Amino acid sequence: MARYTGADCKRCRREKQKLFLKGSKCESAKCPIEIRPYPPGEHGRGRTKDSEYLLQLREKQKCSRIYGVLEKQFVNYYKEANQKSGKTGENLLRILETRLDNVVYRAGFAKSRDHARQLVRHGHITVNGRKTDIPSARVAANDIIEVRASSRNLTPFAVAQAEAGERTVPAWLEAIPSNLRILVHSMPERQVIDTQVQEQLIVELYSK
Repeated sequence: MARYTGADCKRCRREKQKLFLKGSKCESAKCPIEIRPYPPGEHGRGRTKDSEYLLQLREKQKCSRIYGVLEKQFVNYYKEANQKSGKTGENLLRILETRLDNVVYRAGFAKSRDHARQLVRHGHITVNGRKTDIPSARVAANDIIEVRASSRNLTPFAVAQAEAGERTVPAWLEAIPSNLRILVHSMPERQVIDTQVQEQLIVELYSK
């Protein structure tokens, strides 16, 4: 499966804001965007004027990078969102939020979405009692996500239990760290999705 292998911190600098791609490093003084708050590259400091198209493109890039989705899959998500009833932008964010790797991250069982993706791929997570090793698998209302019994003593999950409550869990999820369990109560509405993107700009970009 194709994946991005470059420096995550350059992505944050390109978008001129923290995308929280590196877990605890993003909260520390060592975060590169704190030291160099301008885009990477020789002319990073000189870019001042953004066109309408560039603003739309940057918003799309920011959204795909936050969720760790490459272009082809992101386009497919947009097409799916556009076919659903309701607002396309909100449908798109709902699709991204209900990815299994995002749910594991949102519940506080992983430091970042990349970390959550790795935990899922290594087969540590079950959905409704069945092992699921596909990070892009979609959860649904009333699903129960758990850490496999054989994986419960691993360091990432011990840390998650020790740090329970430090991260706010979205209202549509319920995390039970003592049992390493996540309950999906409903599908997320836009008002409870705290991802800082202007989804309408993404819709305008793909509508051209």
